[in-house]
Order: sequence, then C-alpha cells, then structure tokens
Amino acid sequence: MNRKRALLIAGGGTLGSYATLELLKKGWAVDVILLEKRVSLSPSLRYITSRVDDGLLRKLFGENRYDTVIDFIHYPDPSAYRQRADLLLQNTDQLIFLSSYRVYANEETPVRETSPLLLDVVTDRDFLENETYAVPKTKNERYLRSTGKKNFTIVRPLISFSHYRLDLICTGAPLLLRRQAEGKPVLLPAEARYLAAGVGWAGNVGKMFAGLAGNEKALGETFTLGTDENPTWDEVAGYYREIMGIDAVWVETEAYRKTLTDRFYLTYDRLFDRRIDNSRIREVTGLAREDFTGVREGILREVTYLGEHPEELRKFDTPAAREASLFSDAYLAGKEV
Repeated sequence: MNRKRALLIAGGGTLGSYATLELLKKGWAVDVILLEKRVSLSPSLRYITSRVDDGLLRKLFGENRYDTVIDFIHYPDPSAYRQRADLLLQNTDQLIFLSSYRVYANEETPVRETSPLLLDVVTDRDFLENETYAVPKTKNERYLRSTGKKNFTIVRPLISFSHYRLDLICTGAPLLLRRQAEGKPVLLPAEARYLAAGVGWAGNVGKMFAGLAGNEKALGETFTLGTDENPTWDEVAGYYREIMGIDAVWVETEAYRKTLTDRFYLTYDRLFDRRIDNSRIREVTGLAREDFTGVREGILREVTYLGEHPEELRKFDTPAAREASLFSDAYLAGKEV
C-alpha cells in the first residue's frame, strides 16, 4: 500500500518543523517548500527551496498526489487568497488552513471552537479596517466554508514557541535575548500579569497537526490547537526568570506599548484571558494530556537548543529590539520617554 504524502507550504518555521517531524514519525512522506536551503537525511523527506507561487504548486500537483496539504502562509489580502484556496482544494484530499486563536474575542472563558470571534463583536473601525492578522484570518476561514467543499480543516493554534521564536506577552526572542545578554529586566504590562497566557510549546502543536492529517473526522471542521495547561503570564515570566535569569518589571500598559510596533495585538489579544478548552482536538486525534509537554519544559528545551547553537542567535539582533531595549533603560532610569 502506498504511503500517505503531505505537502507543507512555507513549512520550514516554528510549526512546520514540528509538524514535519511528527508526520515522519507516523510514516508519511513529506515535501516541504521553504526559502532556505536544507539537507534532508531521510528518504521520506524532501525539501523544495523556492518561493511559493501557483506555477510551482501546479508543477508539484502534476507530479504528486498529496493526501494532505498544510498551508502555513499568512494571506493578509482575503481577495487574493481565494484563487490560492481554490487551487489547493482542487488538488488534495485535505487542505489544512492555518488560522489563529487570535480570531477569538474576549467574550467567553474557557475559549472553545464555538466562542465568538472578534470580527463578530468588535465595532472599532480602525481595527476592522487596518488590522492585518486576525481579521483576514477570519475572512479566509469564511471563504473556505463558503465554497461548499468539505476537504478542508481549519486550525487555530495558540502562541507556539520554539527556537525560532520565544514569547512573553508581546515581547519576543530578540528583546528577551538582548536583555538577558545585558543582564537587565524586561518591561511587561501589569494588566496582563494574571491572565491565562494562551501559550505553549510548538512540539505539541506538531503532534496535533499530525493527528489531524488524513483524519476524516477533521474534514470541514475547526480546531483550537493548544493544551489546557493554561498558565498565567506571571507564571510564564517566572519560567523565563528561572531558566534564563531574566527578571520582569510589571509596568503600566501604555509604557509597555511603547516597546511595540503593532498597535493592535496587545489590546485585541494579549490583554484577553486565553484559557482554553482543548477537549475537541483531543477527542478527534486521540491525543491525551500526558502526550503533551508543559510550558516550562518546552522553554527549557528551546533555550537549551539556542545555547548549543549560538549561530542561531544572530537572526535575533534586530533594530526594533535595540530600540525597545534603549526605551526600557530610559524608563527604568526614570527618564522622560
């Protein structure tokens, strides 16, 4: 019997790397399109170094029959997504579309797949017209449902960290690593301190992708991808302090906002209580709580990896992180900022 084959589009990042690993464990043959060159040491894994366009996809579809296509690209223009979605739906038994838990509003706790969405409840015209992540994700979800087809699965992962990214509220790896190297604390918003963080290890989400791939129960359905560990941001900050030695200074929200470049996702995500109910994904995939790695252990794994691969740290040295660090210094010194 032929093995199942998956195509991961833009699958070289945080979630794609773990999804690839878990699919290989299940015996799938996996093709991954990504920008950087990588060498595969497995006959079951093929890396395709290329930008993604319809021409490349048609070529691949002409050469292979993919049981599952997982599309990790973010499409900020919903009108442009429609053509891509149609092409993918026509050429696979299952398209897994990467949405986000950020589509959920702050109307219900715990959050579940049927919880209200931001696009249904928010009246802020600036957000609705100019936000470029949660809003288009929701519109793209709706397009898939409008096609009348059922060979798609919509997934909404929580914040998923790996050695490609670390997350502490809106503070990411570039600023965390810079402040650690300088032996200085990070600023965090006190308003978020005791809210459920909605964060977890990317390896858990990789298992969920593999459990949904080729799963008939997942067709035409939507799933929140995350565990029900549900730590607060205060607890997550404690893990970073324990593992990396980074202290947190909890400050007023507006002071913290000055370290950010995105004006929406603090207000419309990180200041929401993100405690989730993950019973649905566990029911359909058969995964149990003991199959998942906790947040503390996940952070330890990924930080250890970075320590063992110092060449990986260069990508985190960004102008935005340097500017945010200077602001943090000035704020902590009591200077006018």
